[in-house]
Amino acid sequence: MSLTAVHFGAGNIGRGFIGLVLHNAGYEVVFADVAAPLIEALSASTSYQVREVGVGAKTSIVDNYRALNSATHEAEVIAEIATADVLTTAVGPNILRFVAPLIVAGLAQRDPSRPPLAIMACENAINATDLLRSACADVVDDPAHLTRAVFANTAVDRIVPGQPEGAGLDVVVEAFFEWAIEKKPFGSDVPDIPEAHFVDDLAPYIERKLFTVNTGHAATAYHGFVAGAESIADAIGMPAVLAEVRAVLAETKELLVSKHSFPPEVQQDYIETNLLRFAHDELTDTVLRVGRQPLRKLSRNERLVGPAAELAERGLATDGLLRAMGAALRFDVPDDPQSVEMLALLRSVTAEEFVGQVTGLDAEHPLFAAVVAEVAKAQR
Repeated sequence: MSLTAVHFGAGNIGRGFIGLVLHNAGYEVVFADVAAPLIEALSASTSYQVREVGVGAKTSIVDNYRALNSATHEAEVIAEIATADVLTTAVGPNILRFVAPLIVAGLAQRDPSRPPLAIMACENAINATDLLRSACADVVDDPAHLTRAVFANTAVDRIVPGQPEGAGLDVVVEAFFEWAIEKKPFGSDVPDIPEAHFVDDLAPYIERKLFTVNTGHAATAYHGFVAGAESIADAIGMPAVLAEVRAVLAETKELLVSKHSFPPEVQQDYIETNLLRFAHDELTDTVLRVGRQPLRKLSRNERLVGPAAELAERGLATDGLLRAMGAALRFDVPDDPQSVEMLALLRSVTAEEFVGQVTGLDAEHPLFAAVVAEVAKAQR
């Protein structure tokens, strides 16, 4: 029996990670995206290459896919959702609310006798599938339609750097990857995706990845920007930047060990692995791309404020994370709308108002005063 997966987001991560894994599992992948040139290129092609770099690297050919423009061919995307076996996303957490109406429409058309659609949001955010389900619940006419799907949270980890000019549909990725999916929502009917692993408790995997890979990446980008580095590899090669990133990851290590009982030596090995990943010159990304959208990355449940808040609540050190926040406040990139908005906000409100609006911390939180102090420094 042929299997079909609808995947929202045909960008480099969609093609080079999630789409590849689903292809390797035997699914026909239907890419859905609003980027017309990308969809046209996929529709005009029969295959593309994914080239891995690093330990165990190989090159894979991805074929057996189709592509639909989800802005101009909504009815076709909805029809695909109605009969698909799996639905995944790699669009960014803020875009999930825009794909929710299409998902709801597809579920409304789905034959109730079909097995439930397995829905997994593969985003760099904690419990992104819960966000997607909530967005679907906000627009559904008949809540019973949501019972035609199983929503499962995931944790995804693979470095997919900015691709060289003229690469076309081919993607360069790192050989290392991890896709962890919570098992419980599926009961005994777990999807067959051999390169993913289904786990009983996803929270430790999500937070370990977010508070090590994403937090470390962001700290490297922001300190690297301040130091004048162009790439992540260049930044992590600067002793002062590396020292700041190590300070940040030592703090998140304390949180992960305290909260999830990761053995300290296991978490330290994970840190060292990721520092090597950041330094790999074939995997490197620009500090501008990794640092983009600083307002989102300074929000309450994101990679800097999130772990710092939990550390402060436990009475543990947050100095390194606070300095990374301070570096983020100096991310002055005119081409990034959030950078422009952030700098305008720094000029127009008090430090206390900025912290409340951007980070979501209230004045009673043990981290609040320290973040206010960092903002005040940036306003001088």
